[in-house]
Amino acid sequence: MSVLVIAEHDNKTLKSTTGPTIAAAQKLGGDVHVLVAGSGAQAVATQTAQIAGVAKVLLADDAAYAHSLAENVAALIVQVAKGGYSHVVAPASFFGKNVMPRAAALLDSQQISDVTTIESADTFVRPIFAGNAFATVQSTEALKVLTIRPTSFDAPAATGGSAAIENIASAGDTGLTSFVGQDLTKNERPDLGTAKIVISGGRGLGNGENFKAYLEPVADKLGAAIGASRAAVDAGYVPNDYQVGQTGKIIAPNLYIAVGISGAIQHLAGMKDSKVIVAINKDGDSPIFQIADYGYVGDLFEALKELKDAL
Repeated sequence: MSVLVIAEHDNKTLKSTTGPTIAAAQKLGGDVHVLVAGSGAQAVATQTAQIAGVAKVLLADDAAYAHSLAENVAALIVQVAKGGYSHVVAPASFFGKNVMPRAAALLDSQQISDVTTIESADTFVRPIFAGNAFATVQSTEALKVLTIRPTSFDAPAATGGSAAIENIASAGDTGLTSFVGQDLTKNERPDLGTAKIVISGGRGLGNGENFKAYLEPVADKLGAAIGASRAAVDAGYVPNDYQVGQTGKIIAPNLYIAVGISGAIQHLAGMKDSKVIVAINKDGDSPIFQIADYGYVGDLFEALKELKDAL
């Protein structure tokens, strides 16, 4: 039996979440096939075919998949998955969380979400209670539907593979939804989901202007991505795509600097796997210091100014 991986991409290049998902799929046994559903996505299929360990790339090129609408992509997954696959796997990103539950329901299979460890072809580990505990789940489903936490697996080599690319029939447009438009945040800094260094601000920064005045100069000198706590996002300091946490982005950079963040469980679930954690907060009793490798208790504005000058 083969494993079907659903690729996340922008019709030009693969997203960084796809590589770790392929790595997880390789631990399930059997050949790994990758489904690329897009519009004008031949370059994505070619890039995917070069990944080490990929046996076949299935390319469904149709305008219906241009914007990865869940209704259309899920219908295609159902059509392809019935071709003898044992598992259907996708990253536990916004894309995977949008598409896979619908596909699982249509396949009449119970989805296992946010898998962090593959113990065997039918046994998986996933976090529960905002990452404070881990559950080992064994599935008896004939077709297992999984989403994979990308930060828990190392991506395979991006070159060295020579998978065949097979063009497959589209499932068409379901007509259930249509794409109207999107308003994207323009950001020249590293992508938050893959950055090696992240500096995040919380409600302690006070307002969005302070993010720009104090946090951004430090981020620029470090070559870091900027994140935020849910409290800062809810207060309107920064856009919601900056949010790190259980309901935001789950990341594991080499260095994570938390500024003015108390350390609510919701936030810790998104960053506690970081290699080195630095906390800056005026309250020495904040929960963030319990997981921080280094902590600074004091005025965050003075600390950021001194850090910028030192860099």
